[in-house]
Amino acid sequence: MSDEKLTSPKPEEDLATRFPTAYSILFLLIILVAALTWIIPAGQYERTMNEEVGREIAVPGTYVTVDSNPQGFVDVMLAPTAGFYDPDSYVANAIDVALFVLFLGGFLGVINATGAIDTGIRNVMHRLEGREIWMIPILMTLFALGGTTYGMAEETLAFYAILIPIIIAAGYDAITGVAVILIGAGIGVLGSTINPFATVIASNAADIPFTEGIVLRLVLLIGGLVICSVYVMRYAKRIKLDPARSVVARQQDAHRKLFLQGHDELENFDLSGTQKITLVIFALTFIAMIWGVSSQGWWMARMGALFFGSAIVIGIIARLGEKKLTSSFVDGARDLLGVALVVGLARGIVVIMEQGMIADTILHSAESTLGGLPELTFINLMFWIEVGMSFFVPSSSGLAVLSMPILAPLGDFADVGRDLVVTAYQSANGLVNLINPTFAVVVGGLAIGRISYDRWLVFIWPLLLILTVFISAVISIGAFL
Repeated sequence: MSDEKLTSPKPEEDLATRFPTAYSILFLLIILVAALTWIIPAGQYERTMNEEVGREIAVPGTYVTVDSNPQGFVDVMLAPTAGFYDPDSYVANAIDVALFVLFLGGFLGVINATGAIDTGIRNVMHRLEGREIWMIPILMTLFALGGTTYGMAEETLAFYAILIPIIIAAGYDAITGVAVILIGAGIGVLGSTINPFATVIASNAADIPFTEGIVLRLVLLIGGLVICSVYVMRYAKRIKLDPARSVVARQQDAHRKLFLQGHDELENFDLSGTQKITLVIFALTFIAMIWGVSSQGWWMARMGALFFGSAIVIGIIARLGEKKLTSSFVDGARDLLGVALVVGLARGIVVIMEQGMIADTILHSAESTLGGLPELTFINLMFWIEVGMSFFVPSSSGLAVLSMPILAPLGDFADVGRDLVVTAYQSANGLVNLINPTFAVVVGGLAIGRISYDRWLVFIWPLLLILTVFISAVISIGAFL
């Protein structure tokens, strides 16, 4: 997307909303969590290294109160920086994700400079004419597979700027494009089967094989995917027939200007030889990313290097020249600069909570509440406790390491299998992370899609209600099996 289009007064005016921006929401949450550190007593569990998990885990029964460390004005002001890296030790926090977003933006800027995406969108629409609706369940299934197998989350940020223009060109709206990616991958994480960052770590922390409970998780995965696909398809059909029913109807013209980049004026959908090669490299880049993350242990630095290298290769093949290549890369990175800042702000909330040492206190309160309850009450209350904790600890692996060593053994006293406790944890975390403002994937995806947080809530709240009922029914049945 060109810088001129992003800074054009008219589109920005059209995209405006009275609801606070993601930046304001996140900074207010930083202030709120800092205030809680003055109210909630500080406490800590002892921790010991678990070789199977590869991290230190809390030791049940070792909670003690400690001297409080309330977070003040200076801590709040440092939180956005601390979200990127620890300003004292220089240990990285979310700086790797932010840099990945910038490299991704540069890559997309170079791709857009070749015209391959514009022409490719028109080509896809020509081939799918009359059958566009089936893109939704197919794409959501692919993202769900990524979520359930390796916890696809931050990696999805690479797909928003690619798929949203295709979805809009098909006659739907930007929120449909965001939903396909965010809900698709999210339902996969909610129904994780072999996800090493959720199911495997949580099961190891609970001292059980990760294969225990896999059947129930498959039920959550398949049932949840069907529910979500039908929900998004029904919405898409409705707004295609009547665009005024879109939850972002006021912004639709601005979205078309921002994402289609003159696509409506294109008359030729035939790809040139150079554009075909560009799209092949483009596709291979994403395939390489998925392969690297799922089997080679890649994370943000290597993914950023992949997109950086691919941008250079594409620029050379498309004969953009040194000046156009570099300017396109910088312009593309500039387009996603706001997303990179959002990532740091979101992580800053977690930093404040960790420095205030209130997470273990909240966990200890949950431990005290759950003791000695009957099966049905226990597992449903467990689910809701994990829902609450997920807002403070959005990371699936972080929440697993924090809560499972403490809460999973409590299932033994309620005659509830530890595998079901793991299932309740991951379904709660997956559900919350569809809307969690402290989760960089949510605020980042919405920022790329130019969707305000309030519009996303308007779109998704009925689906959250349906999924909550579905999850509660599944885990309740599981408690009696």
